[in-house]
Amino acid sequence: MEDRRQLLLDTFNYRFATKRFDASKKISEADFNTILETGRLSPSSLGFEPWQFVVIQDPAIRAALKPMSWGAQGQLDTASHFVVILARKNVRPENNYVQHLLRDVKHMDETMIQQMSEKTTSFQDKNLNLYESERALWDWASKQTYIALGNMMTSAAFLGIDSCPIEGFQYDEVAELLSEKGIIDDENFAPSVMVAFGYREEDPKREKTRQTQSEVVKWV
Repeated sequence: MEDRRQLLLDTFNYRFATKRFDASKKISEADFNTILETGRLSPSSLGFEPWQFVVIQDPAIRAALKPMSWGAQGQLDTASHFVVILARKNVRPENNYVQHLLRDVKHMDETMIQQMSEKTTSFQDKNLNLYESERALWDWASKQTYIALGNMMTSAAFLGIDSCPIEGFQYDEVAELLSEKGIIDDENFAPSVMVAFGYREEDPKREKTRQTQSEVVKWV
């Protein structure tokens, strides 16, 4: 058990935000599929899986993203794999996607679907006030994508693969570009976050710095 705990901590200490990758090194299909699977299998609020993972491997599309992605300048050119994680819009219980998920994926009967829909409406409206605006509902879905993002980066580090999460981009411009190229359905999705994967060009110049556990954890 001690070895497993140390392996887990070593994985987290290994990971750092890689700004440039060794472009000559590529992630194997098996390894990257494992990373994608950890995203797909990630938990989400109400189990709604409000995400889609768009893997951008086309050099022309990566080049088109650069002018609108200031935080991904080094990664777009060098990453083995580059992912735009989308968050689903309008994730309400009456939405066709949610109904499909409950009926065809979770295999609920009509009584269970009705109960789940009522529970979801109460939760989204009364607990979280998500019906105040479309943006509030989308922000809630976007939060879920960060769970998948974290799991994907951790699994990558476990496999000795580097990564970098990226929020530094013009969200509307990226959405428009990907929509114009027929890559995303902008009626139902919008970019939430980007993440690059590959093998580091060089090691970090200093050790990882974080606040102490006593500064971020409070026991009551």
